[in-house]
Amino acid sequence: MRGTLLVVLMLLGLSGYSQDIQYSQYYANPLYLNPAFTGAIGNHRVAVNHRLQWPNLPKAFANYSASYDFNAPNLNSGFGLLVNVDRAGSGNLSNTSAAFNYSYTISFRDEFIIKPAVSFGYVNRTLDYTKLIFGDQIDFGVDGAPSQDPGITAIRPNQFIDIGSGVLIYNKNFWGGVSGFHLNEPNNSLIEGTSRLPMKLAVHGGVRFALGNPDFKDIKKASVAPSFIYKIQGDFHQLDVGASFHYSPIMLGLYYRGIPWEQTVTGQVNHDAVILMFGVEFQNIQFGYSFDSNVSNLSTESGGAHEISLIYLFDIQRNNGKPSRSKRFLPCPAFVDKLGN
Repeated sequence: MRGTLLVVLMLLGLSGYSQDIQYSQYYANPLYLNPAFTGAIGNHRVAVNHRLQWPNLPKAFANYSASYDFNAPNLNSGFGLLVNVDRAGSGNLSNTSAAFNYSYTISFRDEFIIKPAVSFGYVNRTLDYTKLIFGDQIDFGVDGAPSQDPGITAIRPNQFIDIGSGVLIYNKNFWGGVSGFHLNEPNNSLIEGTSRLPMKLAVHGGVRFALGNPDFKDIKKASVAPSFIYKIQGDFHQLDVGASFHYSPIMLGLYYRGIPWEQTVTGQVNHDAVILMFGVEFQNIQFGYSFDSNVSNLSTESGGAHEISLIYLFDIQRNNGKPSRSKRFLPCPAFVDKLGN
């Protein structure tokens, strides 16, 4: 029985969580997407995200993320803190991480900006085996009786350092970047031995097109922003591509997730989901909601995925009375039009 337990735990480490959480509203969780987004706006920013994936299945995947970042113009630097928590399964397999991000700003003729960045994180990984049912509990037929399986003693929490990096280039209308996480490929096993967390690489980009006549300043600004993100982690890779339409204060988006040039083991096109998004902005607060409608074999069983995001921007007044350099800072485009102009 111990061998069976070890196999199950190894599968949890190698398969179930060898891919990171993926957020559909990836630009509403900027520090998680790329540490180079740290300080990419002139304001102080707080972002909170929650994703509930496959709610119709027992013990759905629940992910939480919170971040704070700001731009320090006198240092040409951005500083940020990102916290992630995710839980899954009846055993509450949990990953809790906290990362410090630093970015540096390089401006070229006030036309575009390049931001290299690094991220240093600490991760705690746990499993509550008391909420699992083992073979000896089934064999004895005693409800609530503790398992006597000696393999339970092999389960232990795991903590490790996690290192990431990224680079971002953008102006008022275009942005693109590359990010890498788990560059040190830490051991994330919950039992003795080694199970390396595969490095994750992501390439992302987008462009914003203004709609209407820009000479009419009294007319509300409208724009459309196509964007994409392509991720690779171990044997897993995924593409998100689509566009969002902005008409202040509303944003509507339609995205596709999958690998359309690949086929699954059953010979079908590797589609995953169609994503519908809605966003609205009140003063310096941005709220977003998205729903993933699965188009894979899980479409009739999983219940898709629900995701919400909340971003709050604020300024800190300076005592010297001089205008903040953030007013002249080129803000990176975001889903809600006001945040990107």
